[in-house]
Amino acid sequence: MSTRPSKDLETFPNPNPQRDYTIRIDMPEFTCICPKTGQPDFAQFKLEYVPDQKNVELKSLKLYMWSYREEGAFHEAVTNKILEDLVAATEPRFMRLTGVWNVRGGIYTTVVVEHHQAGWQPAPKVELP
Repeated sequence: MSTRPSKDLETFPNPNPQRDYTIRIDMPEFTCICPKTGQPDFAQFKLEYVPDQKNVELKSLKLYMWSYREEGAFHEAVTNKILEDLVAATEPRFMRLTGVWNVRGGIYTTVVVEHHQAGWQPAPKVELP
């Protein structure tokens, strides 16, 4: 596998497709370029998903996120694009991507985008005593 930035997202078969379970991935070192100023933008991304038949391979995810380092992108556009690419690669039952952007000019931005597979319903939340 390469150690250069790449837009290729690799997957592997879900080892437990019969069960709904949640995968949470924190990506604290995302960078891209502000398309207005050319200055770097920094964000932390949090990915949560319920896989169906495929899981995302983590090294390819790291290289994918790295591929944005030299690209100009608005916060909202890049967060939606990343979700679209992840959904296209993995076809999950549910996926949520949260981008928490570092302060720029006194303003913090958080962008949350979601995908729901048609017909999928989450199990009721269990509250333990």
